[in-house]
Amino acid sequence: MTEKSAPPGDAPVKAEGDETMGAETPRAQKVYIVDDDGALRQSVAWLMESVQLQTESFASAVEFLQRFHPSMRGCVVLDLRMPRMSGLELQEALAETGCDLPIIFVTGHGEVSSAVQALKGGAFDFIEKPFSNNRLLERVQAALAYEAERWEKARAEARIRLRFTQCTARELQVLDHLVAGASNKQVADALDISIKTVEVHRARLMEKTESASFAELVRLALARDAR
Repeated sequence: MTEKSAPPGDAPVKAEGDETMGAETPRAQKVYIVDDDGALRQSVAWLMESVQLQTESFASAVEFLQRFHPSMRGCVVLDLRMPRMSGLELQEALAETGCDLPIIFVTGHGEVSSAVQALKGGAFDFIEKPFSNNRLLERVQAALAYEAERWEKARAEARIRLRFTQCTARELQVLDHLVAGASNKQVADALDISIKTVEVHRARLMEKTESASFAELVRLALARDAR
């Protein structure tokens, strides 16, 4: 059996959005404090800095939204009620940008229904005023740990996808069949190519993905497809 000529443009397949995350240097986490009450902002900042946490404060939701960048890491301590744009409105606006920073809402007495709405919108937690320093610190540290774990997972997934960016469309076709449990002969029959060509593609897949074994290649392929 002879292999048909490779289709035009059978070049490495590039995964969108994977150019840098796999190798980027982690940015430091910060606690972003968003509150129109200057005294509360300063108090929360001092508390965070007392345990060596970096902070950045914003006097309004609008100011934070204007300065927000997707590369920001950490968590947000956000007042629920503020003029111009409320905490809930900021949460919705951030969700539209794809932001997944954990948000801890600070609420006043009688605002439980709004806090529940915030949780349904994906907030990490909410704390009612007046709150204890220990309680706020515990929730902030939990939010930072959660964000760090999620960021590391996303980074690992990006590194896996990055391994496949040098694979051609034909190689990925072969891989799909192999992962599905097809033998070299079955792959050859399905793609109308020779068994020798399947073996060449398989070897190239192993090399390009830096897989030490066929089992590792399959594991990486399954992890890539599970994202």
